[in-house]
Amino acid sequence: MPASSWNSRAYSFFDTLLWIACLNLLWLTFTVLGLGVLGAGPATAAAQILVRKRATGEAARLLPGFAREFARNFVRGNALALPVMGVAVALTMNWNRFSQGGDLPSQLGAAATFVGAIFLAGAVCYLFPMYARYELPLAQYFLMSSRFAVRHLAGTVILLFVSAAVVYASGAVPGLIPFFSVGAWLFLTGWLCDRYFTANDESMAALAEQQQAPAAAPAHRQALPAR
Repeated sequence: MPASSWNSRAYSFFDTLLWIACLNLLWLTFTVLGLGVLGAGPATAAAQILVRKRATGEAARLLPGFAREFARNFVRGNALALPVMGVAVALTMNWNRFSQGGDLPSQLGAAATFVGAIFLAGAVCYLFPMYARYELPLAQYFLMSSRFAVRHLAGTVILLFVSAAVVYASGAVPGLIPFFSVGAWLFLTGWLCDRYFTANDESMAALAEQQQAPAAAPAHRQALPAR
């Protein structure tokens, strides 16, 4: 490998690492400024918007961009985050209640709660990246992220694996939390979701063209079925 190519990749890696650390610091700072509960949603929305801009190669100054998007998406970011927090609290309470029981109904309740928590985690991985990419009514983000999590199980498993890896690393090395943990999760999930959404959009566009082709083509020609 030429030295110039190696230097370029090393610079790109460390530049991305520094960017993630700054994103982590901004997320924590603006979450605290929003009093925690009211700051996490708009901070996550702002972070995912900036992650998508970086993923698409759009240059944006991190601090001014984060502050601008935080203020712009304060209401809508909370409208997305607060219901998720409410469901998470309900699932946690159900788990604490059912996991203490040894009877069959309690075990079934605990299993159902665990499945619900996995589904919620998968849908949340898509929620804010979808918000950063598409203009939809607020209720549609919950519906579409849930559908995407179910229909694209391979991608959802990867996102859950990344999330679990970040949680494990943060538990093993707590010093990562103030510097990299949240920023790394936001960057990795946002980058992956942007790729998934792009592939899905291209697939849907190709399918739409395929469905329109038989009507415009001569009668003796037919479009091949999608694989």
